[in-house]
Amino acid sequence: MDNINAEKNLALEPEKGEIEIDLIELLYRLLEKIKWLILFAIVGALLSGVYTFRFATPMYQATSKLFILNSKDSVLNLSDLQIGSQLANDYIEVFSNWHVHELVLQRLGLTDMTYTQLQKMISVRNPSSTRIIYITVNSSDPQKAMDIANTYADVAREFIAARMGIEMPTIFEEARIPDRPYSPNKTRNILIGFLLGGILAAAVVVIQFIADDRIHTGEMIEKRLGLATLGMMPEEGTSGGGKKSSGKRRGGKGKKA
Repeated sequence: MDNINAEKNLALEPEKGEIEIDLIELLYRLLEKIKWLILFAIVGALLSGVYTFRFATPMYQATSKLFILNSKDSVLNLSDLQIGSQLANDYIEVFSNWHVHELVLQRLGLTDMTYTQLQKMISVRNPSSTRIIYITVNSSDPQKAMDIANTYADVAREFIAARMGIEMPTIFEEARIPDRPYSPNKTRNILIGFLLGGILAAAVVVIQFIADDRIHTGEMIEKRLGLATLGMMPEEGTSGGGKKSSGKRRGGKGKKA
């Protein structure tokens, strides 16, 4: 009989190295701490807002556009359109040429910058199935962003005509001074701060829950030890300033006062 009970107890115990988590109990623990979770989420949103409004550098974006031509004739056919799309991909490589960056620096008189720094400020793309090249420049100065984008368009046109010996692309749209920064996104940053604050607080509660190996209820005794509980002993001095009864009655008569 003892062997059978021992086998039952061993079967109830989790294997070594494993952690058994009661998800329902964990959910109740999180609900108990919901006020703290909300408080930390609000603090995270406030910190993110302070950083966004006071310390983050606003960045502006300006875009100029080039239209690719591969024929001087006014009549275009399907092959012209296909070749034009292919040329657009070739023209994008022009903007990775260091000569182009150096020419832009010279025309704008940007002596305090290198062509490597300038290259990091620019991005060039060709939307699918089009013959238009987008030249986008990011800068903390809106005027500089516009000037660099338009100068890149002019320099690229001249470079393509001189070095590649093909039709010079035309200016499809000039860049203009951006009226508002594209970064940082204030709403998104505050929302991210709110979520991170709540997740961090929830993570602390989960870690405390996992690390807590104390037995709080009779169900935990039955679950961990495989033993049935016969009764619960109330805490002393919880109400009325006196001791709670233990639930047991002793035999014999008490002394009179």
